Amino acid sequence: MDTRAGTLLIACGALAREIAALKRANGWSALEVRCLPAQLHNRPERIAPAVQEAIRENRGRYARMFVVYGDCGTRGALDAVLAAEGIERLPGAHCYEFLATPALFAELSEAEPGTFYLTDFLLRHFERLVVRTLGLDRHPELAGEYFRNYSKLVYLSQAPREGAIDAARQIAARFGFEFEHRYTGYGELGTRLAALAVSQEAPAWPA
Repeated sequence: MDTRAGTLLIACGALAREIAALKRANGWSALEVRCLPAQLHNRPERIAPAVQEAIRENRGRYARMFVVYGDCGTRGALDAVLAAEGIERLPGAHCYEFLATPALFAELSEAEPGTFYLTDFLLRHFERLVVRTLGLDRHPELAGEYFRNYSKLVYLSQAPREGAIDAARQIAARFGFEFEHRYTGYGELGTRLAALAVSQEAPAWPA
């Protein structure tokens, strides 16, 4: 008898709050989550090795795994690891695409290629992850160089939060961007996790 636990989600830390909200709202007790540091996005070459390490550390403990990342700048390295390990991930290049859904993201990208995207996570941590990481708190004059190819900011929101749209609008004004808000909810993140939670058809790998 296979005594391993159900499904482990190996997830980007930038999605931790969203995954927790989905689990709580839907009672997905069979899905367990291990989040890797969101800061890996600053060094995308480290994402694939970190995911592979997490897979190998947990394979004997779980009947199934699923990776909650896009390609996230790994240039195919993450997909190569997942193909070797026999694990699936969310579709798309990054969280903007699977939260917005590919169709909406393609529409937004075609309308204005020079778009800077915010999610709820990035909005909450904008000063730490963008301003301080890029040194804009010390050298604000560098903003013109960093963002010279951008003309628009699109805030893709996952959950309503008081003051969030105004905060996103202020960031757009700070850098001289046109502003647009799109409420996306959880997009394909919610759809795929729901399928994982309810599906009993996918076989577990051999023990």
